[in-house]
Amino acid sequence: MRTLTAQMSNTGRAWHLYVVLYGETEWPTFQWERTAPVPTGAERRAALAALGYEVAPGAVWSWTEDSRDPDDDSTPVLLIAAVTVRDRNGGAA
Repeated sequence: MRTLTAQMSNTGRAWHLYVVLYGETEWPTFQWERTAPVPTGAERRAALAALGYEVAPGAVWSWTEDSRDPDDDSTPVLLIAAVTVRDRNGGAA
């Protein structure tokens, strides 16, 4: 079974969830029109399902911090979440 990575981030205006498809110019994307609160696990599962994916068995969301300017720690922190996904049929995505 091939798995992919889904990521979620906030641009400061909205939360975006997308499935990374290497070699493709467009990725499946879902957007929540809010900055807070962070989309719940149930909301993320529903968004992934709408895109045709599901969290892979045993996978959990992980969070990391990033910055628009890594050399300036006074810039706003960007939170990025990631999880392993597969297509909803359990096969290759």
